[in-house]
Amino acid sequence: MKYWMRCVAAGLLAMSFAGLAQAATALGPAALRARHASLAQQLANNPFGGPVVLQSNEASRRIEGDVYAVLEHPFESVQAALSDPGRWCEILILHLNTKHCQRADGPNGPRVEVRVGKKQPQALSSASLLAFGWKPPVARPDYLAVQMDAPDGPYDTRDYQLMAEAVPLGDGRTFLHMGYALSHGAASEFAMKLYLGTVAHDKVGFTRTRAGDDGFVGGMRGVVERNTMRYYLAIDAYLDSLAHPGDQQVEKRLRAWFDATERFPRQLREVERDDYLRMKRAELRRL
Repeated sequence: MKYWMRCVAAGLLAMSFAGLAQAATALGPAALRARHASLAQQLANNPFGGPVVLQSNEASRRIEGDVYAVLEHPFESVQAALSDPGRWCEILILHLNTKHCQRADGPNGPRVEVRVGKKQPQALSSASLLAFGWKPPVARPDYLAVQMDAPDGPYDTRDYQLMAEAVPLGDGRTFLHMGYALSHGAASEFAMKLYLGTVAHDKVGFTRTRAGDDGFVGGMRGVVERNTMRYYLAIDAYLDSLAHPGDQQVEKRLRAWFDATERFPRQLREVERDDYLRMKRAELRRL
């Protein structure tokens, strides 16, 4: 039972991507700029040590999340990276639970095929597949919007979506919004409750519901918040790596992603640095 719970939780934890219209719908350029203005105080004063706002919501058999962040990267670089499904795979593979990612072309257009699983080395044959349909991005000089959809997922999950949108801020900076959500059924809800009540009973998110060391949100909201931060850090680490020579970029982004997660050990620490690097190098050799 414990192993089964871990496997179910791995699928859910890894791909807390999207499925709910509220969380996974692009705002559009004007509304996104307005959101940047309305979040100015939170972007300047938050517990993340940088201009990041993390939001989450938990509803009946739905999980959803949003991250808003100012990236210290030119809009052109952000647009080039996020409008390419192959480069999304280079981003998503940084996450602990992503075991494999590839672009695949079919009769209905490109797909982003992601294999998800445990936080330890794992045979590809035992990892679960999420096949995201890739929609043509909205790519303009002043705005980018990308959305991917996967109708079916592992362990009684469904209706995944992942979206990202961005606008230039000037001075080599970009405002990013990433949204995701998923729907899950009774079987996965039961398994996740068991997981959160046993193996992951001490796992928390970033939102404080009350003062004190134990005041962080837990449960499914905590799951969403941890993965929101992991994917944001993956995007940022990928963009940072592009400033280095091509043959150094992969190693730079792996190290940068892990080091960034270590800033939040209470929420994000799962494995040792050398174990993470060894595992990811092996997984990248399978691409």
